[in-house]
Amino acid sequence: MSESKKQTYDSSQIQVLEGLEAVRKRPGMYIGSTGPEGLHHTIKELADNAIDEVIAGQATKVAVIMHEDGSVTVSDNGRGIPVDTHPKTKKSTLETVMTVLHAGGKFGGGGYKVSSGLHGVGSSVVNALSTKLIAEVKRDGYVWRQEYERGIPTTPVTKDEKSDETGTIITFYPDDTIFTSVEFDYEWVANYLRHQAYLTKGVKASVSDEKTGQAYAFYFEGGIQSYVRHLNHGKEPVDDDIFYVEKEIGDGVVEVALQYNDGFTETVMAFANNVYNIDGGSHLTGFRTALTRVINDYARKNGLLKEKEENLTGEDVREGLTAVILVKIPDPQFEGQTKNKLGNPEVRGYVEQVMNEWLSYYFEEHPGVARKIINKSLLAARARKAARAARDNIIRKGALEGASLPGKLADCATKDRSQAELFIVEGQSAGGSAKDGRNSFYQAILPLRGKVLNVERARLDKMLANQEILNLIKALGVGIEDQFDIEGLRYERIIIMTDADVDGSHITTLLMTLLFRHMRPIIEGGHIYVAQPPLFAISAGKKKQYAYSDEERDEIIDKIIEERKAKGLKIDSKEDRVKQAGVSIQRYKGLGEMDAEQLWETTMDPANRVLVQVRIEDAEKADAIFSKLMGTEVEMRKNFIQSHAKFVKDLDI
Repeated sequence: MSESKKQTYDSSQIQVLEGLEAVRKRPGMYIGSTGPEGLHHTIKELADNAIDEVIAGQATKVAVIMHEDGSVTVSDNGRGIPVDTHPKTKKSTLETVMTVLHAGGKFGGGGYKVSSGLHGVGSSVVNALSTKLIAEVKRDGYVWRQEYERGIPTTPVTKDEKSDETGTIITFYPDDTIFTSVEFDYEWVANYLRHQAYLTKGVKASVSDEKTGQAYAFYFEGGIQSYVRHLNHGKEPVDDDIFYVEKEIGDGVVEVALQYNDGFTETVMAFANNVYNIDGGSHLTGFRTALTRVINDYARKNGLLKEKEENLTGEDVREGLTAVILVKIPDPQFEGQTKNKLGNPEVRGYVEQVMNEWLSYYFEEHPGVARKIINKSLLAARARKAARAARDNIIRKGALEGASLPGKLADCATKDRSQAELFIVEGQSAGGSAKDGRNSFYQAILPLRGKVLNVERARLDKMLANQEILNLIKALGVGIEDQFDIEGLRYERIIIMTDADVDGSHITTLLMTLLFRHMRPIIEGGHIYVAQPPLFAISAGKKKQYAYSDEERDEIIDKIIEERKAKGLKIDSKEDRVKQAGVSIQRYKGLGEMDAEQLWETTMDPANRVLVQVRIEDAEKADAIFSKLMGTEVEMRKNFIQSHAKFVKDLDI
């Protein structure tokens, strides 16, 4: 798919469709939002353009530099944006690309055979949303430069010093009147570039942050095979070998790598022209269809599935699967500018054809690997049937469907989900205080007895045999696995309220594992919160204040002492200041130590409480952490704990 180095790339390949006016009025239409996601999308738009040069065989390096003044530079060593006069706009092509929406080399003019930029809006949108942008181009023997403010040129295109190099360098200052924050996250940028390096063989992708001195460069010779190995890190692979294929088909290229592990969850990442399609699309559908067909065909042909046995389902063959699918096509049809889903119908056929042929060959040449995969799928099928039987039995008893709710659930009066809250509380004692102290109109209480099952190491049949998990599924109203339906959610906020100790943290982690692995849309919808109960009650006379950290406790005490000094109280700083000031400190170790009034006042009252919303910023990283913390690899868990021990707070021994 590489372009010839002799391929002409000039103004004739830059097509102009319309102007820039709408971007500043409705930025969300072009970058998704004006929050952190949209802010970081500006880097992605520019870096995607640089990656397109790599895919076209014209560049080998992409670099992102986060400067101390808040600006960001994105550069590549590609051909450089053309600077000659554009035949339609009669302006420099550089100015045209940077100031006109839908002007780019990606509309079939020959500049790019494959690109991630669908609409060609990336550079101009970033320009429109920046207080200042500086574009530098190295080509035709010189460095060319132009500056802009909020998308409007403030200088002409100037020819500066001579240069034998080629490439594009864009430095931009995001507009703080558009974005809610203009602080870039180094980790986000590093993760994005790591993905691009995995997906693009031969590229060196680097990031540096001048504020902190952090810097990293990525280069992966193995491409998506290395990516699969990375995704399976911390899991036990069924076999060390990784299936890999890369084939040209139709007018595109299909690249697939896959490997199974001994876990129960599926991790499949689908990309089109290096853009991650979080909602999948036609390439993912083709992959899944072919995978199920090839495994069933091989199992039948080799007697691993008996004549009377039913076929393995897609769910069966994907248990423990880790795969990366990458397609490169000339005209990707995405749903929206944020490119969450691929729509090209022909791509399904491309991926199916490649998988049908080459995975079949792979199984014939690696019968040991094929048998391991099929035996794992057969175990998954038996577990699925056992889970279905257990679920059917539970449903008959009214445990998952129907009017009955868990007996332990103290439900709220309102049926308006937008107002309703569910507190998941550790233990009967705290549950009793929470029931007595709550506002029963909109607050429901579900106490947990002991710790819920670690679902990272359990299939659905074992989960459904666990009463605490059943109670939670039933209370939430969303079902589980193939019966999951987010529309059935009964509460707008689900608040995990546990003690601020090791056991409480463990229960929270177990609940998060369940939600992440089996009910992820609840987290993605922003419905999950963790309550932060106070660690201290600080009393001075009749006044009582609560502190949620050691630092806050000290601040409250210092303020009380200063107030008493101001009233004439003499305090010897060499002795016990707290005692002299008449301050008493109570350290809470559990919610059960609070009475109903205290629990309401500190942890449940919306006017005073501290809640932390749970968000999934990076699903890949979250998956790896759950595998480390809750999986079977003891050594990895030990290493994780040791490496993070210095960050632990409030450890009770």
